Amino acid sequence: MSVSVVDTIRGMANRANPAFGAGAVLVPLALFVGAVLFGTVEQLTYVHVMAGVLWTGIDLFMAMVLGPVLGGLAVEQRAAVFQRFTPKMTFLMPTLAFTTIFGGMVLAAEMGLLPGLAAWGGLFSVVAMGLALAAVGYQFDSFTDPRWLALFVVIVGGGAVSLVANLGSFAMPGVPILVALGIVSVLTILGFGVLLPGEARMYLEMTSESPDTDLIASIGMRNAKLSGVQGVLQLSIVAVMVYIRWGGLGF
Repeated sequence: MSVSVVDTIRGMANRANPAFGAGAVLVPLALFVGAVLFGTVEQLTYVHVMAGVLWTGIDLFMAMVLGPVLGGLAVEQRAAVFQRFTPKMTFLMPTLAFTTIFGGMVLAAEMGLLPGLAAWGGLFSVVAMGLALAAVGYQFDSFTDPRWLALFVVIVGGGAVSLVANLGSFAMPGVPILVALGIVSVLTILGFGVLLPGEARMYLEMTSESPDTDLIASIGMRNAKLSGVQGVLQLSIVAVMVYIRWGGLGF
């Protein structure tokens, strides 16, 4: 990771359009924080559902529409599309994923469906985020990089502290919530551990002295296909939520 992280983020923001990058991150997060701190359950539900709809819809669009279209283009043409498309997705998709996942966990806790939120949040950070960060470290050969180590310690170590400190409140939720947590964990590992690093690798290749269009196109197509997998998993969560709403648990 010889390129400055700050320089990489700034460069991707410039390619994405700074206004778009800032809006894609700040608007969902502001709505999420506002709903958690000052809003009602209904308002938090709205933020959670809208973020999930956008996240799922974009993933399915990439897999069902964009992927087949790009599959019929020459490698150079695919690379040209991804050079414009990737920077925007790098800011938008992780923010929507974060808002959807953590909004759903907070919402489930407020509805009494996820007892011991702090403990479960800590477990999620250790397992899901830990594996995602391990995947990032593997792809960028960063296990000895102080920046990666610091991020790993903050997220995984902080999660472990939260889990241990709140272990007394830890309790098992119903099976549907456990299924949803399992699916969300897979989505987190796939999104933050594979898709997001892929987008960073494409950006670094785009800005290199001799961009490898084959590599850019290859990673872009892989990410488009994996977005389809994400979409299927997200639809599975929708099915679980419908069961919770109208099945045995109810709201």
